[in-house]
Amino acid sequence: MKHPLLAISTALTLLAGVGAQRPNVVLVITDDQGYGDVAAHGNEMIRTPSLDALHADSVRLTDYHVDPTCSPTRSALMSGRYSTRTGVWHTIMGRSLMAADETTLAERFAANGYRTAMFGKWHLGDNAPCRPQDQGFEHVVWHHGGGVGQGPDYWGNDYFDDTYEVNGEWRAFDGYCTDVWFEQAADFISREDARPFFVYLSTNAPHGPYLVDPSYSASYERDGVAKTMSKFYGMITNIDENVGRLRELLSDLDLADDTVFVFTTDNGTAAGDRRRGDEPGEWPGYNAGMRGKKGSEYDGGHRVPFFVYWPKGGVSGGRDVDALAAHVDVMPTLTELCGLQATPAVDGDGVSFAGPLRGLEPETDPDRTLFVHSQRVEHPRKWRKCAVMTDRWRLVNGAQLFDMYADPSQRDDVAAGHEDVVTQLRAAYESWWRTLEPTFSDYVRISLGGAQNPTHLMSHDWHTNDKLTPWHQNHVRSGAVSNGPWAVQVAAAGRYRVTLRRWPAVTARPMGCVAASLKIGELRATVATNPDDLSAIFEVSLPAGPAMLQASLRRSDGKEHGAYFAEVERLD
Repeated sequence: MKHPLLAISTALTLLAGVGAQRPNVVLVITDDQGYGDVAAHGNEMIRTPSLDALHADSVRLTDYHVDPTCSPTRSALMSGRYSTRTGVWHTIMGRSLMAADETTLAERFAANGYRTAMFGKWHLGDNAPCRPQDQGFEHVVWHHGGGVGQGPDYWGNDYFDDTYEVNGEWRAFDGYCTDVWFEQAADFISREDARPFFVYLSTNAPHGPYLVDPSYSASYERDGVAKTMSKFYGMITNIDENVGRLRELLSDLDLADDTVFVFTTDNGTAAGDRRRGDEPGEWPGYNAGMRGKKGSEYDGGHRVPFFVYWPKGGVSGGRDVDALAAHVDVMPTLTELCGLQATPAVDGDGVSFAGPLRGLEPETDPDRTLFVHSQRVEHPRKWRKCAVMTDRWRLVNGAQLFDMYADPSQRDDVAAGHEDVVTQLRAAYESWWRTLEPTFSDYVRISLGGAQNPTHLMSHDWHTNDKLTPWHQNHVRSGAVSNGPWAVQVAAAGRYRVTLRRWPAVTARPMGCVAASLKIGELRATVATNPDDLSAIFEVSLPAGPAMLQASLRRSDGKEHGAYFAEVERLD
């Protein structure tokens, strides 16, 4: 009997030589799944048989680190450069947009003759020039914002039977979000094409809200796992099931040996380690003995799984590579493994692990120094939630020092006994920080009137100086009182129509407002509105160049806040 995913496409007569010159690549990255959220890492409760099998087959980077939150990790992985260099250090507030001039993995693979596709979560910009289709992916099926159901996403999406963007057009799908991403990836992989493929399969699960069919979570509850964690585990078990199906598909298509299969995650666990205040349950969770979880500067916030399997390339056999590694190493590693031409060259921060993964070269320098931090503010702050890492040491927030050889759980601060190490690592951080500073005053700008016309803006990307940013659809529903500008780039001088809304256009819901105002560059305009109006419309002449666009709505109850949604269309 054929595997279920095989039925998605009848194109099963792929030539045996597809990808023979260069391997295919499948990179699976999940959202908020920590190092301890895999059974093979010692978690005795979670059920991940497919990931366990991949772990057994793969070469594993056991000391692999990412940023403590999603967008920064994704920008570093895509670019091979520290996330802050790319303009990304937050998940909202316009600071999750990756600069368009970054060379991405997709652009590198495409330049080397690969067909490229992305499925699921992008979280590096919903508008040109930052969309995945602007950044090297020829085929994309994705949700907007940082998660399904967030503000920029299609209104009302809730993980089941949702509407996602497919190559620039919204399309309705049947089924659970994770299943859709894997099914669409399977369809792409199964197509007849002489070119090798690069598939970036980026799930939004198990990120909250924790929504999954009860068939995946009920057994965990019966086993004594708290309700939220049961759903979190259930989402991971569903991912695991899909990983197994995808690997079976590759085998059935006779592509498994010719495919570099990578599994990793974007930050530490969000819900796999129970904390005080969580719901009752006998199971305490599991974090592989690490301190901290998602968002933390301690290892539990940024040390995550990284498995690589490529039998034809000698990357297999269930081996560990214990050297310190990070997200910035993925670009150079895949470049070398796949024999890609690195043009244009990237001034990257990573090193290639291709040799150690093949077992042909010694592991990297034990004195290598790496950096992670969690900023989540409008402008980065020195020493905020940071870790300076070597193979042995962790300097946390510039003050605490941990000897990872003796104390991997980071319980014993030994800074007082190793002042020389603290001084050395603080100096390394200071030097690194200086190289980041040029990006702090820059904005990654959304294009108006260019490749994407009209442009649809959402308050998720307001620059709000650390105030409440309405990044979720629930913030819109509650009428969050906040405002901030969008950083934009007017592509060409001309007439533009700016349409302001409190609700997305698909809802056809009245704003309940009595006035609307618009500021962009030097332009200021205000119009009276009727509470029954669906929108407020301005037609304005704009010069080309950078600007800040801000809009306000005054409701009939007297409250004033930004227009959560704006549509900007170039008319001539």
